[in-house]
Amino acid sequence: MPAAPESVTRLLRQWSAGDKRALDELMPVVYDQLHRLAASCLRAERPDHTLRATALVNEAYLRLVSADVNWDDRVHFFAIAARTLRRILVDHAKSQQRDKRGGGAEKVEFDEAVVIGPQTGAGIIELDLALQRLAGHDPRKSEIIEMLCFGGLTYDETAAALQISPATVHRELKLAKAFLHRELIRGPS
Repeated sequence: MPAAPESVTRLLRQWSAGDKRALDELMPVVYDQLHRLAASCLRAERPDHTLRATALVNEAYLRLVSADVNWDDRVHFFAIAARTLRRILVDHAKSQQRDKRGGGAEKVEFDEAVVIGPQTGAGIIELDLALQRLAGHDPRKSEIIEMLCFGGLTYDETAAALQISPATVHRELKLAKAFLHRELIRGPS
């Protein structure tokens, strides 16, 4: 059963304040959600992907624990976790591309619903580059995509994290999807 957001927030704040016992208490509480996020991210990858959800969570855990962040609340934690999961997948895809694919890139389609289908390692790299271009153009739209698609946050949680309304999240998501669709069709610049 998921822990109350207030208890996660309390543990995060205690951990930020230097209480190492809070981290020991926190990880079992957030592990299942992190594992669901990782599994969700990996469902979008090709079927023979070599990275598994548990390995992805373990790597994310190591990076989150070593991150120098003053955690605001549960939503902030999962927003950072989403970015961390994305970064790990991109790093993994780059290493696979370097090692096995000779650097060849493959064009990726990005459908209207921002559902990322089975892809090659190059696909996540193309998507990451498009998200970086979006972040250069409009950082908030990039964060919305990251939180919703990689972080598994709801519209309301994303709105709270960015201090905007859910209607603004919905409106900006439409624009972000259009931007990414155009960028993925055009390919890397």
